[in-house]
Amino acid sequence: RSKQWYQRRVRGDIGMLRTFFCGGVAGAASVFGNTPLDVVKTRMQGLDRHLYKNTFHCAQMVLKHDGLKGFYKGTVPRLGRVVFDVAFVFTIYEQTMKVLDYVWKTD
Repeated sequence: RSKQWYQRRVRGDIGMLRTFFCGGVAGAASVFGNTPLDVVKTRMQGLDRHLYKNTFHCAQMVLKHDGLKGFYKGTVPRLGRVVFDVAFVFTIYEQTMKVLDYVWKTD
């Protein structure tokens, strides 16, 4: 829906660069939304897993020892990987759909 809304605003195709940018923004949003859960999961799977009773206890310990910043450890490397990954996926998907639309209608 948002793509169709944006296409009406720009009157037509949004272009490959804008698609890449939108994919990057979506990737960044997913990193910031998922990193706290990933930090807890990683700690529960690590060598220190015996320190935690359960997931909630692990999250409490992260907050107690590292503060809110502790939930975002490793964000920068994930941003570097995920932003470009999602941007490329968005762009490749859109270009593939253009080719398929040329061959037959996919609407």
